[in-house]
Amino acid sequence: MTIVDQLLLLVTGLTALYLVATFYREYRERGKEAENSLYYMVAFAVVLVAGLLLIGLGYGILANPLVVIVSTLIPLALALGLVGEFYPKYQRSYLLFAIVGLLAIAVTRFLGPSGVATGVLALVHSVAGLTIFFTPIAVWRSKARPAGFIMVTVGGTLIGIGGIALAFLKAGRPILSADVIFTILAPLLLLMTASFAWGFVKGR
Repeated sequence: MTIVDQLLLLVTGLTALYLVATFYREYRERGKEAENSLYYMVAFAVVLVAGLLLIGLGYGILANPLVVIVSTLIPLALALGLVGEFYPKYQRSYLLFAIVGLLAIAVTRFLGPSGVATGVLALVHSVAGLTIFFTPIAVWRSKARPAGFIMVTVGGTLIGIGGIALAFLKAGRPILSADVIFTILAPLLLLMTASFAWGFVKGR
């Protein structure tokens, strides 16, 4: 990992920390009406911790199965927050999907064949990613949020690209070479977090 990567990851972590503080303040002010803010806080807290771990331990930590499992909380928590905020009647169903999906990833990561583990991971990431991609567009089209909220879709696209690329790399079926993935990973994480920050802060 280069010093540039470390600096980019540090900025990513600071941006994630800002978002955690923003959603915490929102939850404190609105209480249960802003319950979805708790899910957003979880997502960006994981981004913060992930960035710090990468700075301290390098990209080699991505080979740890626990990292793969915990990092899945990012798209799942973001998707759950969006569903809870804009489609609350589906929140319990989506929460059930998130729990089952996370458990399936954990079980297959430790006990299942690598192909099955990759397939489960890709499925869960795809569903969460599509939720993050389409929900802001639908919300903007209904005029419930300004155009800036579309940046959440951009962030969702970036997290999907990174997640799928890492999943297939871990399975030994890389979409891109390891060198390319690790070269773009830090900038990708920063762009993702910055897109979410713009969408959630300026688009609300």
